[in-house]
Amino acid sequence: MATRVLVVDDAAFMRHMLKNILVEMDCEIVAEAGDGEAAIEAYQTHKPDLVTLDLVMPKMGGLEALEKIRTLDGNAKVVVISAIDQRSSLMQAVKLGAVDYVVKPFDREGVTKAVNRALGTVGSPAQ
Repeated sequence: MATRVLVVDDAAFMRHMLKNILVEMDCEIVAEAGDGEAAIEAYQTHKPDLVTLDLVMPKMGGLEALEKIRTLDGNAKVVVISAIDQRSSLMQAVKLGAVDYVVKPFDREGVTKAVNRALGTVGSPAQ
């Protein structure tokens, strides 16, 4: 059975790039969202196996969305995807329960490794 994924990023081209990588990994994209509020709604509606979550978004940022998703579901698997200049936010995301992170600009290998770690199929979280 395919891993069901919610892709969250305010940039449509980033969502498109992530979706292409995830589909190649045999994941099913159940929903996508462009802000934190829409991400929470989509999470509640679709109950995905995994969420890829940008940190800097309009309406509600990724850290707040992560906190709310983890409150809704303490077992939620979230991989944060953000720019390198957001390092302190990345560390905060891990403290809030993100299982891994990927730094933009990302490549296929980085996303694949983070998703596999998040799903428990390989290795341990990024250091």
